[in-house]
Amino acid sequence: MLTDFRAAVADPSRISDRAIDRHAKAHDASHFLLIPEAVATPSDAAEVGQLLRASAAAGMPLTLRSGGTSLSGQAVSDGLLVDVRRNFRNIEVLDDGARVRVQPGVTVRMLNTRLLRYGRKFGPDPASESACTIGGVIANNSSGMHCGIVDNAYRTLESLTVVLSSGTVINTAAPDADKHLHAAEPDLHEGLRRLAARVRSDAVSAATVRRQFAMKNTMGYGLNSLLDFERPVDILAHLMVGSEGTLGFVADAVFRTVPIRAHTATALLVFPDLATANSALPALVESGAATAELMDALSLRVGQSIFGTPPAVRGLSVEDHAALLVEYSADSPEQLSDAVAGGADGLKPFGLTMPAKFSTDPVTRAELWHLRKGLYASVAGARPPGTTALLEDIVVPVPSLARTCGKLSELFDRYGYRNSVIFGHAKDGNIHFMLTDGFASATELDRYHAFTEDMVDLVLTEGGSLKAEHGTGRVMAPYVRRQYGDALYGVMQEIKSLFDPSGMLNPGVIINDDPQAHLRHIKTAPAVAEEVDRCVSCGYCEPVCPSKDITLTPRQRIVTLRAIEQARIDGDTALVAALEKDYDYESVQTCAVDGMCQTACPVDINTGTLVKRLRGEGANQVAAKMWETAAGHWGPASRGAAAALTVAGRIPTPVIRIPNVAVRAVLGTDNVPLYSPDLPIGGHSRRRPRPETAPDAVYFPACVGTMFGPAEPGDDGVQASFEQLCRFAGITLLVPAAIDGLCCGTPWSSKGMVSGARAMRRHVLEELREATNDGELPVIVDAASCTEGLLATLENETTAGGHPALRIIDAVEFTADRILPLLGPYRKLDSLALHPTCSSTRLGLNAPLQQVASAVAETVQVPVAWGCCAFAGDRGMLHPELTASATSAQAAEIRAFGASAHASCNRTCELGMTRATERSYHHILELLAGQAGKG
Repeated sequence: MLTDFRAAVADPSRISDRAIDRHAKAHDASHFLLIPEAVATPSDAAEVGQLLRASAAAGMPLTLRSGGTSLSGQAVSDGLLVDVRRNFRNIEVLDDGARVRVQPGVTVRMLNTRLLRYGRKFGPDPASESACTIGGVIANNSSGMHCGIVDNAYRTLESLTVVLSSGTVINTAAPDADKHLHAAEPDLHEGLRRLAARVRSDAVSAATVRRQFAMKNTMGYGLNSLLDFERPVDILAHLMVGSEGTLGFVADAVFRTVPIRAHTATALLVFPDLATANSALPALVESGAATAELMDALSLRVGQSIFGTPPAVRGLSVEDHAALLVEYSADSPEQLSDAVAGGADGLKPFGLTMPAKFSTDPVTRAELWHLRKGLYASVAGARPPGTTALLEDIVVPVPSLARTCGKLSELFDRYGYRNSVIFGHAKDGNIHFMLTDGFASATELDRYHAFTEDMVDLVLTEGGSLKAEHGTGRVMAPYVRRQYGDALYGVMQEIKSLFDPSGMLNPGVIINDDPQAHLRHIKTAPAVAEEVDRCVSCGYCEPVCPSKDITLTPRQRIVTLRAIEQARIDGDTALVAALEKDYDYESVQTCAVDGMCQTACPVDINTGTLVKRLRGEGANQVAAKMWETAAGHWGPASRGAAAALTVAGRIPTPVIRIPNVAVRAVLGTDNVPLYSPDLPIGGHSRRRPRPETAPDAVYFPACVGTMFGPAEPGDDGVQASFEQLCRFAGITLLVPAAIDGLCCGTPWSSKGMVSGARAMRRHVLEELREATNDGELPVIVDAASCTEGLLATLENETTAGGHPALRIIDAVEFTADRILPLLGPYRKLDSLALHPTCSSTRLGLNAPLQQVASAVAETVQVPVAWGCCAFAGDRGMLHPELTASATSAQAAEIRAFGASAHASCNRTCELGMTRATERSYHHILELLAGQAGKG
């Protein structure tokens, strides 16, 4: 059967039935799990159309997947899973930002980053904006915190290009689009016209549709399109919104954007209890609050553990409290002040636990939103081990919200769901609640089924919808008929039949007559490693992962490890062997261990920590001993590497590459680097004479400056440049006498070489204690990854035995704070392309990096597609394909910049970006010293 699918794409390798691909990509953020028979990665809309036709002909179910953040089971499949994220990431800004054409693989955050310069944004604003894609937003009619039903995907959609199950492509913006639909798909065209007439002529049905869609509602198909539009092609376009991949594929869409209001104030209002918080809602809505996000007591307790949560929240002694995260937006400071004052007056009767403090400070506001946006994954991550988190999403009229929350709490108690939380978009009457349980035994499933029946009755009795923004999926498909009645459910069944006669497009989603569909295929999460067991498969980590387009993402590394463990539990030794065969390369070797996943993870998982341990466990004793020996002889080792590069630079590349490739084939690509002619010759010793005057700081130049020389012959390199800048500023540096034998420890930690890392740690600590006079002087490091590495190496060691902590400062931050104010006038470069690194991001150094870059050039450009370069020390030499994949998108942007110079803040990252862009990258301090020296 897969032969037919492989024939549908230009490159048959884009259809994979490898066990690791099927299991790694099977998981989305929902609590359902189906294992696909194969995974497809089509290159364009035409190939998707071919796959749709092949699916219908072969009778194999087909499910479209983009970001995989969906929570209701609409992105899992036991047939063909089609990845429409990787090759569908184009953005075209139209009309100076008023409109935008976008493909389904673009994340909401990526789109908003592109629109920011125009003062515009995408209408929908889901909490998962960093990871959810436009394809998912369209498929689910996602909304979010601000947009309500005014600026959601349905209301802001202008047109789209859809690929139907027959392979027919319709661009609804074309002047003759309706005629084309009639000619190409006459049954569909006539069927849509007929269904619209049926609903309009039935007063009860029309009234039901208007009432249902007067609030947030993603239950079933968007029947409001049958009332809102006349032409079948326009009905088709808007039926695609919220259709969850059951009607066709949206290849691109044009949206009207919304303006960003210039002035915003945000506050977290804490109330004595949930009922009081809900009672305050009408006053807040009347005052014009743009947002009112509800968090119950358990949500607040979990939120207190989220890294970056504001101190006021962390210090709150939570009992029965509840909170509303409230935000006002306006076009002027005066309008904002009036709105906030009006809101404060309306709150006076409600007994706030602490004073309302509305802040316009971007940092404070970001901290509050970080708390809210990370809440789902953080609450789920705090679940008891071995349980599954199940998130529900309902909406009721706002006046009914307080009563609904109270009755929900009663249901939690009745059914023994002790740790259930309630949070969500209270302004819209839209709340989420979470259940955690095993959902495996008959008792657990019976309890969940009985709870669901009572919850459905509660919501429908209150005049609400069983799904507000997460989509119907599998979780509520059995209840669509109950919410809409037989007549309108019959209309939905006909819509499905018209668009998908074979029934192969995402079967079981939205239209499902199995009354127990929501009780089947619930996934389990066996414990596999302490570092990652709290992962909830939310996928927030994936957009920032440098290996996402070539091997696995952090989510996929974790779920594959769980699949291996589950196969062991099940006694499926063949599956264990099949998964383990590919796991080393796909997961361990090609992980950059850059820690960027941790910056995006709401539960603070750094998958690189797991990978480092796995590397250590997989290393042979000879390699471990070699690295331990190197820790004691790092000076000769690093100088030897430099000498080898210098010699290699003088020999024709083929003479080196042929034996180099042969040795890699024998000893392994993860053990022997691949030489490339873009590598520089070796550098020089870091050693410097002791200064004659008392030093102001200890300078720890990175050993990569010894192994890899400057970007171009004749350049001074970062050590000489930083020393020059310090002389300009009158700052005296002391380089430790034993510096040539010292290293931050990253080479050992990244390879999991524990004994070697421990030996280097002892050596470094001893030397720095002496050089800093036991912590009296700060230690300045000139490579961001080495700053991070040294901080990690010395963690929990710097205060051992009562010693004061050693202060580790990156040279870029030191320059921004201590040197820039002292530099005289000099001429700047015209423009600079800047590459922040994963370490500068993790360390919070990007602001001073930008400050120094702005001192170098009049214009500083950072690619919208910026990400970790994945050179990762030696990873870019061991696996150059990883760096090539990680840098592809940003390299194209950089080449288009035409900048005067290119810079970063880490030597190996400079090598990676030089290779990717064919532009010479320098350390930013080299460029600053060069310009300041001309002053």
